Amino acid sequence: MKVVSGDRRDDAVPHKVTLSPIYTPMATIKCDGRAQFRSQQARDFACLLDLDPDVARWNTAPPPLRNGDDEYQVDFIVLTEGGSFLIDVGQEEPMPPIWLSAQIESMGHRYRSVAMVDFAESVRLQNAKDLLRYGFYRPPLGDRIRLLAGIEEMGSLTIAECLSAIQEGRPMPTLASLILQGFLEVDLDDDLLSPESQVRRIRG
Repeated sequence: MKVVSGDRRDDAVPHKVTLSPIYTPMATIKCDGRAQFRSQQARDFACLLDLDPDVARWNTAPPPLRNGDDEYQVDFIVLTEGGSFLIDVGQEEPMPPIWLSAQIESMGHRYRSVAMVDFAESVRLQNAKDLLRYGFYRPPLGDRIRLLAGIEEMGSLTIAECLSAIQEGRPMPTLASLILQGFLEVDLDDDLLSPESQVRRIRG
């Protein structure tokens, strides 16, 4: 999974569970169940999960982890082709109790901790958040077929060319939705999306 940082273990720092519906963007793509985030940092990381091709699905309801009287809550359970992960997200690197990783492994998962400060200048994160603004939009069938046919013929089109080809729906929401649904792809890592960004068809 591309977006997950490596493990670190340190002294326990308890997590306070505060669920709020106000974290943005609101739309999710691969969330299994209701999305309830404990922080904006967790919400931002979920944007990366939604645009990670290695991620099949994720949810925000992993079971609380207990060791005697100690309890610890992580943010996500994430399923990939390579296995399942329990993900711990913070602005800085989370510092879980020393028993946590072994317990997670005994459950058949792997543990990952994520410091969102590492993504402060991430072009991929900004592009993911921009696209997910349109996550609730469903493009007209005619526009989908028209764009896929055009890209099939040309090999690729720029974002500007794609927008000009959309006739039935709203141009940017239509294009963003087709990217989020896995019909089309753009390079999310090189630069912020622009009129010149190349759009290609995803096969399979």
